[in-house]
Amino acid sequence: MWVDRRWAINFFDRSPSSDATPFPPGFSRTSSDKIFLALWQLDSKRKYRNDANSKLKKAWQVAQSPFKNLMMMCFLMWMVGNTLNLFSIGITFSALWQSITALWSVAKIFEPFEDNEVELFEPKLVFIALNLGRLAMGIYKLNSLGLLPTHASDWVSSLSPPQEVEYSSGGIVFY
Repeated sequence: MWVDRRWAINFFDRSPSSDATPFPPGFSRTSSDKIFLALWQLDSKRKYRNDANSKLKKAWQVAQSPFKNLMMMCFLMWMVGNTLNLFSIGITFSALWQSITALWSVAKIFEPFEDNEVELFEPKLVFIALNLGRLAMGIYKLNSLGLLPTHASDWVSSLSPPQEVEYSSGGIVFY
């Protein structure tokens, strides 16, 4: 069976005769190169914009991630109650420690999203606000457990004893 190979192209053939395929009628090499270059530049700009948009979307996802953790911590703190035991203290200090370390590392967390096209002020502000809320929730739990010195009786040991204003002595001594 005979196969017509007029329109077949061998991509593995590197000889100069392989480039001798004639261009179709109406094809101009210079006009196609200009169109190809323009489309390529447009596509690269779109990719760059999409890259900036995706970075911004991911930055917002990272900024809102403490909210999920905040809800979980609220539930855990509600479940442990207000009794002073090892589990409630561990959960409370875990919430405090996680929020403090997150606040210390804001720049490191948002570093992958840094770009001239991406404005990260608002995502960072939301991230900080949510972590401050988690920190406030931990401090409130410490107060409800009675671990924060908020009453005057908590400071009695550091007060000096009051000076005596009066002195009384007995009158008649009976032997």
